[in-house]
Amino acid sequence: MSQPVPTGYALASLPRYTSYPTAPHFAPLEEAAWRGWLGTVGEGDALSLYLHIPFCRSLCWYCGCHTAVTRSAARIARYAAALRREAALLAEALPAHGGVAALHLGGGTPSALGAEGLREVFGTLRRRFRFRPGAEIAAECDPRVLDEAVVAALAEGGVTRASLGVQDIHPEVQRRIGRLQPEACVAEAAARLRRAGIGRLNLDLMYGLPGQTEAHVAASARFAAALGADRVAVFGYAHVPWMKPHQNAIRAEDLPGALERLRQAEAAEAALRAAGYEAIGLDHFARPDDPLAAAAREGRLRRNFQGYTTDAAPVLLGLGASAIGSLATPDLAAYAQNEPDERAYVAAVEAGRLPVRRGRALSAEDRLRRHAIERVMCDFALDLAALPAPLVAEARPALARLAADGILDLAPDMLRVTPAGRRHVRHVAACFDAYLGTGAARHSRAV
Repeated sequence: MSQPVPTGYALASLPRYTSYPTAPHFAPLEEAAWRGWLGTVGEGDALSLYLHIPFCRSLCWYCGCHTAVTRSAARIARYAAALRREAALLAEALPAHGGVAALHLGGGTPSALGAEGLREVFGTLRRRFRFRPGAEIAAECDPRVLDEAVVAALAEGGVTRASLGVQDIHPEVQRRIGRLQPEACVAEAAARLRRAGIGRLNLDLMYGLPGQTEAHVAASARFAAALGADRVAVFGYAHVPWMKPHQNAIRAEDLPGALERLRQAEAAEAALRAAGYEAIGLDHFARPDDPLAAAAREGRLRRNFQGYTTDAAPVLLGLGASAIGSLATPDLAAYAQNEPDERAYVAAVEAGRLPVRRGRALSAEDRLRRHAIERVMCDFALDLAALPAPLVAEARPALARLAADGILDLAPDMLRVTPAGRRHVRHVAACFDAYLGTGAARHSRAV
């Protein structure tokens, strides 16, 4: 187990670097500009689709996602129709392309669409887009509301991987975060998915929750391993009540301190490594035969808005309110985010408009910095010789300070994050962030 580094690294607030520049640095984007950007997609470019379904039956107090609580069937049906309409608009706006290599349904709770709603969405996507053979189709699932009908619809839609939110298995921690979910509920959800042929399973855990201890986190990690999860994500709770007011239900004084958070993260890692998992990037773990582990070993790991991924498609299209897409074609690198307000999103789509709200085209320097940040976050190493000398010279003083604290080893043409520094890799990535500290962005703790 690694030794703690100075607590200032755990206390600092930094981006998670699922994009660069990060979303707070996007600017207003007109539909015409977004359509022009879509026109740069090449005939051989693979697509990745992300559909955001923002609805939940109840609100978990820790949640940092763009969600809404509703049981209105009419509201959900209208939103599902808007998703199908947006898919049609995007398909019409795109030139010839290489087909869909990946589809991810996130939320919120995608099953809020219901079995028939899911079938209709899958049907529209299949009619409007060509899916590549072997395309990975994944969906996030809430074990508490995953019934047989929804599982059947997911299987019929071709879902190959499901992600179950667990967070912590202990009733007292669950009570403090507003999510009561017995172990048996999760186990039954996993069994239902596997019976339907959805055999690849991800589990999401959290540390840094109110009332949580190292023992809690380690036990939850062992539970995930015993359930046979292929991948386990262990996220640090981000307490950002200024962005998510419902988090005020969690008292800041009940949260673990910086060093306790670090120890909890290490306890989860120790339990998962003991069960045979390989550490992937900052906060993911995978069985050695999982494609994510193979990508990490071979230097093919990527990072996008869903976290660590094997998805190498140069075109990511985000559908739904607040969804973010990205382009990485030879002619253009850019981000585009949909209208976050549900009503405005639906109204735009019903009027036949692509519901884009914000975005950013990347400069040549942005692309170089994005590459550096992604490789640091994925590989814990970076070939400095491959970067322009002025960019390296600008980052070197901050890198040298991190090296002096044991977070990285720094050579003239190479940097490598040390085992003790892996938890603090966001600090290394931040050395290449030209926008950090500018604008009104506020971020979560780095550990």
